[in-house]
Amino acid sequence: MSKGKNTKQEILSQTVGLFNKHGYAGVSMSRIMEATGLKKGGIYNHFESKEELAIEVFDFAISKVRERFIEGLKDKKTAPERLHAILAIMARYVSDPPVAGGCPIHNTAVDSSYSHPALQERARSGMDELQSFIRRTVSKGIERNELRENLDADHIAAVILSTLEGALMMSKLYADSTYMAQAVAHLGAFVNEKLKK
Repeated sequence: MSKGKNTKQEILSQTVGLFNKHGYAGVSMSRIMEATGLKKGGIYNHFESKEELAIEVFDFAISKVRERFIEGLKDKKTAPERLHAILAIMARYVSDPPVAGGCPIHNTAVDSSYSHPALQERARSGMDELQSFIRRTVSKGIERNELRENLDADHIAAVILSTLEGALMMSKLYADSTYMAQAVAHLGAFVNEKLKK
C-alpha cells in the first residue's frame, strides 16, 4: 500500500468512531485534526470535503460490519444455523460493536434522516444489503428443504432486522443488554419453532 493510501486508511480508522458516536454535525474539523494528528491541509489532501470524509468513513464502517458477518458465518452451512449466527453477530454489537459507538447503519440513519441525504442514502443501502442477505438465507433454506415452504422471506427479514435494531436502540438508551438478550431469545425461538422444517 502506498504512503498516501496508508495515510487515508489511517484517517478513516481514526475517525470512524467519532462519526459513529457523534454524527456528521457533531464532528468538527478540529476534532478530526485532534484524532488524526493532521492539519486541515493534510486531511484535505485525501478528502475533498468533510462530507466526502463522512461518506468514506461510513463505507469503512460497513466494511467492518461485513468482516464481522464473514467471521461469524464462516462455518455455518444450513439456513437455521446462519439465522442463529446472524442473531449472535448482532447481539455482540451491544458489548463489542464492529466500530466504536454501535451499529453504523442505525446511527447514520438516525443522525442523517433530515440533514444529510447522501449519508441517509448510504445508510439505506447498508440496510438493504442486510435485508437482502437475510432474505437470500431464508429463500435458500426453503429451496434446500431446511425451512418451511410457505415462508415470506421479505417479511422474515423485516421482522428480524426491526427487532434487532430496536433492541440495539433500547440496550444503548438504557445501558442494559437485557433488551438485546430478550430479543435474541425471542427470535431464536421464532427460528426454531416457526421457520424450521
